[in-house]
Amino acid sequence: MAQPVRRNLPPPGSPDVWLLRLSDTSEAFTDATTLDASERKRAATFAQPADRIRFTAAHVMLRAVLGSYLAVPPADIRYVREECPCCGGPHGRPALLGFPNDLHFSLSHRSDLVLIGVAGAPIGVDVELVSDVQGSNELALMLHPDEQREAQALDPVRRPRAIARLWTRKEAYLKGLGTGLGRDPAMDYIGLGTPGGPQPQVDWHLLDIPVDRGYVASVAMREPMTTTAPRLNRLVGRTT
Repeated sequence: MAQPVRRNLPPPGSPDVWLLRLSDTSEAFTDATTLDASERKRAATFAQPADRIRFTAAHVMLRAVLGSYLAVPPADIRYVREECPCCGGPHGRPALLGFPNDLHFSLSHRSDLVLIGVAGAPIGVDVELVSDVQGSNELALMLHPDEQREAQALDPVRRPRAIARLWTRKEAYLKGLGTGLGRDPAMDYIGLGTPGGPQPQVDWHLLDIPVDRGYVASVAMREPMTTTAPRLNRLVGRTT
């Protein structure tokens, strides 16, 4: 695999966001030789080939992207887990081992899309498929009570997409926080993000990311954002 071009770190408050459509990938993205032993072991636990390919491609992409900022071969990257804010265990936000701590990242993948966020401050990203009515109603039951009421007040036609968008905002926040779904999603009010509507009651800053039809995505950062539209970099069938 070729070494990516060296990239500058994103400026404060303006994360870089990377998107890969798995159906466009080349064999380079499914070659697990750049992954470490723990990643290959985890990939082998997936019973379905499609799930193994998705996991492998996502983590190969992550290494390629991070390597382009660090100016190192993707295989040289090592990870560590920070302390979990919920329990103090070593399964919090992922971080780089042996590199400067001014590069933060987050990874999400769902169905055909892989999403990565890179920033100079703690960051979380999430991408999801828009569920059908039943799936949306199930998601809504896990939301903050005020969010549930807001979702129920929406036109039924708009509700599934609005709930999916709210859920990505919440998951991006929880991933950035380092807890993931170990923290009850009903604890924090994030809101629908409608202009002029109620603001999130957390000290994180959130933006929606326009992605492919049928999906929604969001980014959360601990520092104020200086952009209203994060730069979206698409990788199509290559790793450079």
